[in-house]
Amino acid sequence: MHDIDTALLRSFVSLAETRSFSRTAERVGRSQSAVSTQIRKLEDLVGCTLFDRDKRNVRLTREGEVLLGYARQMIRLSDTMLDRFRTPEIAGEVRFGSPEDFATRYLPEILAAFAAAHPRIRLDVNCDLTLHLIDGLKAGRYDLIVIKQDPDDLHADSIRLWREHLVWVGGPEMSPETPFAEVAEAASADPLPLVLSPPPCVYRARATRALAEIGLPWTVAYSSPSFAGAVAAVKAGLGFTVLPRTMVPEGLVGFDSRRGWPALSDAEICLLSVPRPDPATDALAGFIRERVQTYR
Repeated sequence: MHDIDTALLRSFVSLAETRSFSRTAERVGRSQSAVSTQIRKLEDLVGCTLFDRDKRNVRLTREGEVLLGYARQMIRLSDTMLDRFRTPEIAGEVRFGSPEDFATRYLPEILAAFAAAHPRIRLDVNCDLTLHLIDGLKAGRYDLIVIKQDPDDLHADSIRLWREHLVWVGGPEMSPETPFAEVAEAASADPLPLVLSPPPCVYRARATRALAEIGLPWTVAYSSPSFAGAVAAVKAGLGFTVLPRTMVPEGLVGFDSRRGWPALSDAEICLLSVPRPDPATDALAGFIRERVQTYR
């Protein structure tokens, strides 16, 4: 029986998520050839092909999809174990706020691992819009928040977590190969229907700015502050929305500029804490910064 190095699993998870050897190399701090060697070694250990590769794409095989779940569990368990014994036990309470989409995609597993590593820290978690989270932090209702920002207009005290690539998202009736020219032609008669959060919202600003730059008429067909509400509206065919590429739900279709869709600027995901955070807040902030790299 052979043991599997978690370094191999980290590179595997990163490649599965980025579908790019170059981006994986940057994330794990290795050369592209070293990452390729790691993937081949992992495939030899498990005895199957984990990725289908061609000149343009890297995709998980069926066996790779199965391994991905196990790999994430092993990485989280390893990190939680080390955190538990390397970090002095801290007690306290952290009032934490997050946008709903981040909470849906990443938060449950991150907070569960944090709670296991820091059993004496109580978490009070709330989901809300970025604007409300910032107001709540200023008013003293939060100790730490995750926010979405314009990379060109970052809050002075925010700590960057990652930059999110945004894509247009349509309903299940659409094909991933749909060219934007078809959508634009229909919008010349009736404004393009959009499903957006109320302003101010980074995703909303990105969508409306991109359409304004090409002079395409649009209308907000459905406005919802809720990620789940926006997804339901798009699934019902009420219009198009903008989401991070990594958060496009199953059943919806993401589009980018390769099929002529208007280019969308990235969004920055950041942490923001009270001016003088206590040890419990510092511990959660550091844990989130480290752990999100597992998912990126």
